[in-house]
Amino acid sequence: MKNKINVAVIGCGNIANAAHIPNYLKLDNVEIKYFCDIIPERADNAVKKYGCGTAVYDYKELLGHDDIDIVSVCTHNDFHAPISIDFMRDGKDVLCEKPAARTVEEALEMQKVAHETGRLLSIGVVNRFCDTVNHIKNLIADGELGEVYQVYVSFRAHRSIPGLGGDFTTKAKSGGGVLIDWGVHYLDLTLYCLGEPTPVTCSGEAHSKLGTAMEDYVCTSMWASDSGDIKNGTFDVDDFVTGLIRTTGATITFNGAWAQNIGESECFIDFIGTKAGVRMQYGGKFTMYSTMNGMLTEVKPDYASTGFDYFAEIKSFVNSVITREPNQAYIDKAVVTSKILDAVYRSSEAHKEVTF
Repeated sequence: MKNKINVAVIGCGNIANAAHIPNYLKLDNVEIKYFCDIIPERADNAVKKYGCGTAVYDYKELLGHDDIDIVSVCTHNDFHAPISIDFMRDGKDVLCEKPAARTVEEALEMQKVAHETGRLLSIGVVNRFCDTVNHIKNLIADGELGEVYQVYVSFRAHRSIPGLGGDFTTKAKSGGGVLIDWGVHYLDLTLYCLGEPTPVTCSGEAHSKLGTAMEDYVCTSMWASDSGDIKNGTFDVDDFVTGLIRTTGATITFNGAWAQNIGESECFIDFIGTKAGVRMQYGGKFTMYSTMNGMLTEVKPDYASTGFDYFAEIKSFVNSVITREPNQAYIDKAVVTSKILDAVYRSSEAHKEVTF
C-alpha cells in the first residue's frame, strides 16, 4: 500500500460533513482527492471549506480513475447500491452509509459483488465502534449477564419525522421510514452485542399514521426540513413500527416511532440476562442491575466516552483496507440487519409471522 490512501467522497451533505470528511482529514495516511455531489455548490463548498480535493458533479466521471483507492458513499438510500457496486467493479473499496440499501435484494447484490470482486465493503453502522456498545458486548461475552434471553429495543420520539414530503418519507427513495432510518442502528448494535445470532422468525407491524395528512402535521421543529415538500410531496412510509424477532439466541422485541402522541423520547435498549441486566441509553452510557449477597444492586459504570465514534469507524475502515481484513461493519454482518428489516415489512404486509 502506498504512503497516502486516496479517497473520493460521494455525496457532500450532512453525514459527509459531520462524520466522514473531518475524520478522514485526521488521518495522516489519507488524502481526499474528490468531492462529488449532484448539487454542484455542495461539492464546490467542500473544496473551499476543507482546502483540498476537486469538485465533481457526476460520480461516473470518477470511474476508471487510478488516483482513487477508497470511496465513501454518503448519498440518499436509493443510490447506495448502484454507486457502491459501480466502484467495487472499478476496483475500489467502499464505505457506504447505513442502511446498506433500500431493499434486501439490493443489499444482497452488494454483498455478491463484494465477494466476486474481492473488494472491502463496509456499512456505516457507527455503533459497532462506540465504547458503550463494546463494553456491553464484552460483558455479555464474558458471561457477566448470564444467559441473555430477551432484549427490548425502544427508539421512540414524539414528533420527529424528517423532511416531511421529501426523500426520507418517499418509499421509492428511502425504502422505508423509522424502521430503516433509526431501527437499522438499534437492531444492528443489538445483534453485534449478542454475538451475531441468526434470526429465525419475525412478526411485525409498520404503521403510517401521523404523517399521512402532511399539511395537518404538527411539530415544533423538523430535521432536514429543507429537503421536504409538504404541499406536493409524498408520505408512504412507516412512522411507527413494532415487532418480535426470534433468533438462535435471545428474543428481540422493539417499538419505534418517528412520531407518536406520547410527548417523551424513549431511546434505550434493555439486555435482560439470568445473572444481570443492562439498560443502555442510546448514544450514552448504561446501568447494570444484578444481585449480590442477598442484595439488589445497581451499578452505573463510569468511563471516558466518545459517544458516536465516527473517527474510530473511519480509522477502522482505512485499516481494513490496508490489512485486507474485513472489520466488524463488513457487508456480511450488515446484510443480516437488512434481512430483518425486510422480514418486518413482509410480516406487516401479510399480518402474520414470517421466516427468514
